[in-house]
Amino acid sequence: MTEVRARSLTVALDGREVLSGVDLDAPAGGWLAVIGPNGAGKSTLLRALAGLLPVEGRVLIDGEDAGALPPRRRARLVAYAPQTPALPPDMSVFDYALLGRTPYISYFGRESRHDREVTAGVLDRLDLTPLAARPLARLSGGERQRVVLARALAQQAPVLLLDEPTTALDLGHQQQVLELVDRLRRADGLTVIATLHDLNLAAQYADAMMLLSGGRAAASGAPAEVLTEHLISGHFGAEVKVEPGPDGSPQVHLVRGAR
Repeated sequence: MTEVRARSLTVALDGREVLSGVDLDAPAGGWLAVIGPNGAGKSTLLRALAGLLPVEGRVLIDGEDAGALPPRRRARLVAYAPQTPALPPDMSVFDYALLGRTPYISYFGRESRHDREVTAGVLDRLDLTPLAARPLARLSGGERQRVVLARALAQQAPVLLLDEPTTALDLGHQQQVLELVDRLRRADGLTVIATLHDLNLAAQYADAMMLLSGGRAAASGAPAEVLTEHLISGHFGAEVKVEPGPDGSPQVHLVRGAR
């Protein structure tokens, strides 16, 4: 199992500071949900952890400075599923998911039988096998979202970064995807860091939370410590009631007519 830590993480884009001095702790085998209002810097944080942006501060993967790792070594440790990836329209679902095996293929080599078996297994788990030969341009939004996750899972990295993995998914596929990620986390010891807009889903699946607001870490801890009426009102501008759900996790309810 692999832990992820960030210290004083700062990111500037186009001359504007998007993240400022963020500290993050994602314990090995845990699920950290990153929540916050629009524009808080959630997607930027994941891209920084994935090594896709220049940063100030440090990202540590099992104590190693991630910035000093060779790209292929880092790709074997961290898989990233972006919210809005570039999808080659004529590429098939299978071939796109197979790209997740790139860190294991030599520069002038071809994928092995094992690589194809891993990819086929991931597609099956995500109910994508019937779409394996379909071009990416002919997928619905929800299908594209699952294909992006399939590529990340095919990478078989111990750290999984998910940017809004349930966007465009219907209720059944939201549950299917989150349950699959949770099963893999528990069975394989994955460390999951996911941004989620749905606070109730975040509370149900994550064992730790970070609230980003204005590019800074406003709160972190167990879901019950972060999902408070005071913090949600102050950072989301919403009047809510927070009550224990059937499984004991905090559940957030909008207060109708509050404004």
